[in-house]
Amino acid sequence: MSSNKLILAGYAGDSVLPNVTAEDAKKLTHLNVAFGHVKNDRITIDHLQNLSQLQVLKSYNPELLILLSVGGWSAGGFSEAASTAEGRRLFAESAVRVLETAPFDGIDLDWEYPCYSEAGIASSPNDKQNFTLLLKEMREVLDAKGQADGRHYLLTIAAGADQYYIDGTEMDVIHSYLDFIQLMTYDMRGGFQTLTGHHTNLYTSTGDLFRISVDSSVRLFAAAGVPREKIVIGAAFYSRMWKDVPNTNNGYLQMAPGSGGYGPDYTKLVAEYINKNGFVRHWDEEAKSTYLYDGHSFITYDDPESLTH
Repeated sequence: MSSNKLILAGYAGDSVLPNVTAEDAKKLTHLNVAFGHVKNDRITIDHLQNLSQLQVLKSYNPELLILLSVGGWSAGGFSEAASTAEGRRLFAESAVRVLETAPFDGIDLDWEYPCYSEAGIASSPNDKQNFTLLLKEMREVLDAKGQADGRHYLLTIAAGADQYYIDGTEMDVIHSYLDFIQLMTYDMRGGFQTLTGHHTNLYTSTGDLFRISVDSSVRLFAAAGVPREKIVIGAAFYSRMWKDVPNTNNGYLQMAPGSGGYGPDYTKLVAEYINKNGFVRHWDEEAKSTYLYDGHSFITYDDPESLTH
């Protein structure tokens, strides 16, 4: 492709691969397939049922690079695998077997999160250094296979967008092993907050108590030593929704009885919500973000306008 811009199709689940059209594939440079699992220190893909579709997608777009994304929310096994030299060796060798089994162009690690036992997964204070050692081992085996195959295999990670992720990793070291780092600049508000707000905002609005944004995340990672050309920002094709929100300030920055759960995806928003059925679209010029409110429910999401800034 002539463009130097990096376009990712987020994390396309294995089950939806047959639904990716030729038109979709031709618009992409990279596609992540979710998710490989970590079992007994090894990456496993036995549960993925549509990997034959990868060749079809490559026939649509021969330049499309497809990565296996390993892990995801509540997916454990990383801390255990990374904790020993033997575990790291087995993990890296299993990545090579994945590349020999299916036409992937690389591996993306989505460990949520090193040094933190989120969603009940195992963690250790040693994850910080062990993650570096794991990525180093991965880079070495992928480069060796690439040399044998006469090509380059990608190694990437999905990274939490705030300071906690930087604190749990050695970003100034590990970026040298990675082709790029995908910032999870979505879900920045919602699942853990009862205060309404944007979940994938470019900037932070005045008065917002949560200062995280796409801009602040990029700045944090750059300050941690990551070259800006290796940073990929994330966007969301789904929404976050709070219910029973006070009818003040169009529902923005209001306390709700519960946290913001997952709302409709963008296709459904267009069909049933945006300026429909009582919902009114609002634009936050300061945050460069959009939201909906109907007097009761507040929905935050990305749309074409927010994505163009």
